[in-house]
Amino acid sequence: MNLYSLFAAHFPQDKSACCIETHDGRYYSWHDLEHASAKLANLLTSLHLQPGARIAVQVEKSAESLLLYLATLRAGYVFLPLNTAYQAAEMRYFIQDAEPEVMVCAPENFGLLSQIAFQSGCKHVFTLAAPTLGNNSGSLLERAAVQSDQFATVLRTPEDLAAILYTSGTTGRSKGAMLSHGNLSSNAQVLQHAWHWKQSDVLLHTLPLFHVHGLFVAAHSALLGGSKMILLPKFDAKTAINYLPRSTVFMGVPTYYVRLLQEAALTPQQCAAMRLFVSGSAPLLSDTFHAFTNRTGHTILERYGMSETTMLVSNPYEGERRAGTVGFALDGVTVRIVDEHGKLCVNREIGDIQVRGPNVFQGYWRMPEKTAEEFTTDGFFRTGDVGQCDQDGYLAIVGRSKDMIISGGYNVYPKEIETIIDAMPEVAESAIIGIPHPDFGEAVCAVIVLRPNSKLDASTTISRLKTCIANFKVPKQVVFINDLPRNAMGKVQKNVLREQCLISTT
Repeated sequence: MNLYSLFAAHFPQDKSACCIETHDGRYYSWHDLEHASAKLANLLTSLHLQPGARIAVQVEKSAESLLLYLATLRAGYVFLPLNTAYQAAEMRYFIQDAEPEVMVCAPENFGLLSQIAFQSGCKHVFTLAAPTLGNNSGSLLERAAVQSDQFATVLRTPEDLAAILYTSGTTGRSKGAMLSHGNLSSNAQVLQHAWHWKQSDVLLHTLPLFHVHGLFVAAHSALLGGSKMILLPKFDAKTAINYLPRSTVFMGVPTYYVRLLQEAALTPQQCAAMRLFVSGSAPLLSDTFHAFTNRTGHTILERYGMSETTMLVSNPYEGERRAGTVGFALDGVTVRIVDEHGKLCVNREIGDIQVRGPNVFQGYWRMPEKTAEEFTTDGFFRTGDVGQCDQDGYLAIVGRSKDMIISGGYNVYPKEIETIIDAMPEVAESAIIGIPHPDFGEAVCAVIVLRPNSKLDASTTISRLKTCIANFKVPKQVVFINDLPRNAMGKVQKNVLREQCLISTT
């Protein structure tokens, strides 16, 4: 039940065919994928790691980073992908909490992350630098080059962990969502059927590989389909449009579609070979949905998932894809909406979204009490999202009960940023809210109350934050006010703040 074995069983019969094409013209066949991942798996095994060892990875997107993921699966270890935007303080927390035995990083971060990793008990630190003629002992690829290209994939049970994904909590402490081989296998197979994948498909892959969307939805779908991937290092609208005639499937966050629509080159002719455009990770505005259909003749398929569950719900491949909704529960997944008393909501009533299925994670890493809190007595996971179903059963996400902000497809949790701002000597208190943004869907906005006789401007605030948190968390707007609005219980009324900020920007 190793996830890699599931992929391998669906590779094309002709393994000399192209599996991955990169932006700079390199081609990797399915043979290359098998042999290179075997070399990396042999290297990891040679390190004599503990069973269930975590392999932490913070590297730029590349074919090699995907091969490292597959090698980690094959060797039976646990993959821990980390956002490349994370700064030193964030990385220190993840490494200390997960206690990986191997850390793989970009060459330019080797010195800093080696120090953090070794201080936290990590035994091995590598870069993903390309092999050279010299003796570059820090290069994982250099060390793997001399290993055998044959490897017997390690057997795993459906409950064995395959990956840990950190997802920030509203308390400021990040939680590691534990996903098993069974969780990821079941979801990959369901999406394979739901979205009609074929070996003849070509995935235009522009998403990050440290994220559920890019790794567990996009890459998994192509691997299980035996389908070629065109792997671009990042999303660029002009570049993506140039590749559309050679592709059949594209997945993106709403921001990608907004930027595609800004390009005159996006035409029905340019999209003629495409069969599927998928959007997720954040709500897609109805205006964007309709504008894309009018421009290209293609209707975007919007779906819904999260780190703890991978994909839950999808608009239909065949049938109406309804704007403003994420569709219906996927096969094998049960989704329900309940009110504050746990009673099932009826047509269009708004309530909390709960889910149960083989895709739902194993719990939060080393947080059994938090895990127990997030599950109902009958085994449903509390997503923290709020939604409603229309008369035809289409699910719409209407908000997030925990004030999470989704900016450009990335989750941002206010408490983490508020804690940092509140520690600034000039600041009395702060509140982080999300406000509408035409490009990112939502933008992070900081509302700050200064201490008496203190001075602080927006640019200084942003500059300080950029040194300690990922750029996607840094506020796009900073507003200074005299007092934060509060209710009778003393809780900050963020809905009032949002209204005030919207008025001030119009």
